[in-house]
Amino acid sequence: MSTSAESRPPAGIVLAGGASRRMGRDKAAMEWDGESMLATVVKVLATRCAPVFVVAPASSTAFGELHDALAVQWVTDEPAKYGPLGALATGLRHAAAAGCDRAFVTATDMPLISGELIDEVDRGLVEGAAVAVAADSERLHPFAGVYRTSCAGAFADLAVTGERRMLGALDEVGANRVSISRSEWLTNVNSPEDVHRLRRLVG
Repeated sequence: MSTSAESRPPAGIVLAGGASRRMGRDKAAMEWDGESMLATVVKVLATRCAPVFVVAPASSTAFGELHDALAVQWVTDEPAKYGPLGALATGLRHAAAAGCDRAFVTATDMPLISGELIDEVDRGLVEGAAVAVAADSERLHPFAGVYRTSCAGAFADLAVTGERRMLGALDEVGANRVSISRSEWLTNVNSPEDVHRLRRLVG
């Protein structure tokens, strides 16, 4: 049974600190549908999640250009050398400190996520599962998942010991696979070509 109906809404966590090497620029500040891609993602999370955190270094373009424009809580103390897993642990720690028992986690490069996606994954956080992760016919999507904030310490420990693979970390804590109703929600963009292709698709 999901805990969703028994507690407050999940927090929202957007990981926005990636190097974006294939894109050639910070994806968070890229324009999407008239606003930044990060603003697009934050707007969706705000329909289901409270509070919303954005994890990004203070030196990032995302923080430098957008920190005054978004009604979010910025988390800038992520340990850069531990990659996305370290950023996830940091975000979960801040959500736990805010009194949240769970958080929907996504990345800044998934502009087609929806409130319905969050609902479906949140319902998949069954009793005994530490994480519920969206899945399509091909793979799991760790950055479309609902994570119990109590996992923060376990993820931090894994990052310190050298784990960098999100799927490896999920294997350690135990994740429930959630088949979602619309796979396009999970589309992410890694290159300018991906952005052009996706704009044609939704335009």
